[in-house]
Amino acid sequence: MTTILYVLGGLVLLILILALIAPKNYHVYRSIEIARPKKEVFENLRFLKNQDSWSPWNKKDPNMEKKFTGTDGEVGAVSYWNGNKDVGEGEQEIKKIVDGERIESELRFLKPWKSVSDAYLTTEKVASGTTKVTWGFSGKNKFPFSIMMLFMNMDKAVGKDFEEGLSSLKASLEKL
Repeated sequence: MTTILYVLGGLVLLILILALIAPKNYHVYRSIEIARPKKEVFENLRFLKNQDSWSPWNKKDPNMEKKFTGTDGEVGAVSYWNGNKDVGEGEQEIKKIVDGERIESELRFLKPWKSVSDAYLTTEKVASGTTKVTWGFSGKNKFPFSIMMLFMNMDKAVGKDFEEGLSSLKASLEKL
């Protein structure tokens, strides 16, 4: 009986130590330069429906169920999706638009597990007719999922998808 108590106590102590050292936040972002004017790039990015043409997750499940509510391109617009195991279920709501500069949204993941992240797209003029787009998201790692982040790198898990999406966006906009 004493051995079991020591083992249980050790496990509780281990979990507490892991919880203390586990990363509490994450921030993943990628950037790309697109040979199109900033205004044109921004006007494309502000519409949730336009993401279908470059989203890496749309390619992972082109048959996913999608619904849009609100006025696309304006604060309050929501894109809902329900797809296969690669894309899960969730919704994205536009929360803030700084015209010509930044679009902020809230990602609410429902499946495979519930979580909320903040996402953004920014545009920056690099040169005449060239725009730098940065796509990112951040959030908090809540216990006990924070412990999983000791063994999983969010940047590696999502970064490649962001790179693929931005490359598709670039290809799509530059062929116009």
